[in-house]
Amino acid sequence: MSVRWSRGVRLAVGLLLVVAAAVGVPTIREPMLRAAGRALVFDESVEPADLVVIPVDAGGSGVLEAADLVRRGVAGRVAVFADPPDAVAREFDRRGVPYEDEAARAVRQLRLLGVRAIEPTPRAVEGTEDVGAVLPDWCAQRQFRSIVVVSTPDHSRRLHRVVRRAMRDRPTRVRIRVARHSGFDPDRWWETRAGVRTAIIEWQKLLLDVLRHPLS
Repeated sequence: MSVRWSRGVRLAVGLLLVVAAAVGVPTIREPMLRAAGRALVFDESVEPADLVVIPVDAGGSGVLEAADLVRRGVAGRVAVFADPPDAVAREFDRRGVPYEDEAARAVRQLRLLGVRAIEPTPRAVEGTEDVGAVLPDWCAQRQFRSIVVVSTPDHSRRLHRVVRRAMRDRPTRVRIRVARHSGFDPDRWWETRAGVRTAIIEWQKLLLDVLRHPLS
């Protein structure tokens, strides 16, 4: 148990040390920052699966990756998890005006990209933890033997940890696939404000996940 705990702590502390070293030693700055970016990424090779799943935060890059996986014959169906309606969506609904949320946009884009089989999802999810809560029973009910979950690079390692915990002792095989067209580049993230902001936020969330679930 103590060994597993130390692995989780090493991951969290390692990220902090990487950033500190990169700032303090200019000659190793770029390699260290690159290592820090790559620490957020978890990407697996994919095999034929029953379904490709797009969490709502995967955005357009997730849609493109899912369409490419379908085109390659990895899976024939795609599921898009939606997030709960927000105040804007409710106001559009109150006024009787159709509102295209992220999930509706993803479905429309998938169809334009040639994906015809789009699987209904059980309910909207609010975040990564919700995805982990929904997947096990849904996969069991639908008798999915294997799925591929698409993620942006910055979010992929934390998503992997959540899904691995959720699907432990379940028969469904899950692979995490990084979206190739994401705006986050783990090898150059520090060159843009958006990249820095994304990296810092994801490090914070990953660190929290490691501290909350050191054995996963």
